Amino acid sequence: MVPAQRSGHSRRPREWLLWQRPKRFIAFLLVGEAIAITVLITATAYSPRPDLTDVVRFLILAAGATIHIQLTRRQEARRRNRGLRGVLIDLTAVWIFPAALVLPIPLIIALVALVRAQRWFSARRPAHNFLFSSISHALAASTAHLAYTALGPRDWGLLDGWQFVVEFGLIVVAALVYEAVQIVYVGSIIALNSARPTMQSSLGTKADNVLEAVTIGLGAVTAILLVIMPPTVAIMAVVTVVFNRLAELDQLQSDVRTDPKTGLLNMRGWTESAQRTFRRAVRSEAGLAVLMIDFDHFKEINDTYGHPAGDDVLRRVAELLTEVTRPGDVVGRFGGEEFLVLVSDVDALQAYHTAERIRHRVSTAAISTRGKRGEPVTITDRTTSIGVAVYPQHGRSIDELLHAADAAVYLAKEQGRDQVRLAGETPFRARH
Repeated sequence: MVPAQRSGHSRRPREWLLWQRPKRFIAFLLVGEAIAITVLITATAYSPRPDLTDVVRFLILAAGATIHIQLTRRQEARRRNRGLRGVLIDLTAVWIFPAALVLPIPLIIALVALVRAQRWFSARRPAHNFLFSSISHALAASTAHLAYTALGPRDWGLLDGWQFVVEFGLIVVAALVYEAVQIVYVGSIIALNSARPTMQSSLGTKADNVLEAVTIGLGAVTAILLVIMPPTVAIMAVVTVVFNRLAELDQLQSDVRTDPKTGLLNMRGWTESAQRTFRRAVRSEAGLAVLMIDFDHFKEINDTYGHPAGDDVLRRVAELLTEVTRPGDVVGRFGGEEFLVLVSDVDALQAYHTAERIRHRVSTAAISTRGKRGEPVTITDRTTSIGVAVYPQHGRSIDELLHAADAAVYLAKEQGRDQVRLAGETPFRARH
């Protein structure tokens, strides 16, 4: 788990992107790294010296990691370039986590350094990002190692009966420690770099965390193979190359359905999800409504503050929609400054109240961004016009509901904006 990285670094320290980040970000980064380095130095000083077996295992893991990294350089570059915001799962945990289980701390740190150095030469991202990510990997692996050894693990070649279950439990504990350290350390730095952090942006999506769990699981398998039958680790080198490709394909599939600017479903993704929800509603004879949200006078924001500020506003509106709606509702970006929400199990009045909550939350939001000259600004008192179409009164298909909601939006704008209109009905006027 690492923070997604941005390009645009300079060789001149004063021009580093780091100094453009929020002060709280810089303070946490520097203090956190100082503490982490102190912990690593102390743990190394008290760690037993590596023996020949440790060195051989280190070389095997280093060779496997190198094969993995070099054979997936282009795939990984594409995957990282698509994940420029939020959390990015680093698949090299397949090699780093087994080191946490079977190697002493000096060799754990050496393996992390080797892996991260290769990532640096292939990605060429800002140095402070790579330093932070490298320290986070080393800290997580070393902490997991200390937790695992403190529990008194046994020689895997001598296990019998219930001992297998107990040892498996110890590996699970080490995996949880490994993940917990990264969640706290990396999640905190991501949250501090965001004006309005969310659980998803800081800790990753459900798919991100499943990918991380699978990666750590493969790492545990690698450790077992390394101890029981070292030559078979070559199989894991092949597996990780295929796994990297599958991760890229999964991301590509997600990208096809996701709006890159807001992280919401795009029109294709929204339509697919909405159709499935619609079919379930028809079968169960449940109510359903489509809300079309149009941000009023959005062009003024771009003209006044610049397009990056407009993008920040769109992202914040997307976050608000996610916060106001339920997990089962389908939220997407229709295009431009328009959004769509499919709300299930509601009647016309309930759908209106949902739309009104959205209108109110947007109108009271204070959105922090930067102006055309980079100065901090806060955008407030923005409004939306919302059209609501309910099944089956206003349409018996998603397309019919979309047309009805769109017509209601236009009517809301003609009536003065900042209001919710129900398709084909007398307007519900917003209270000011």
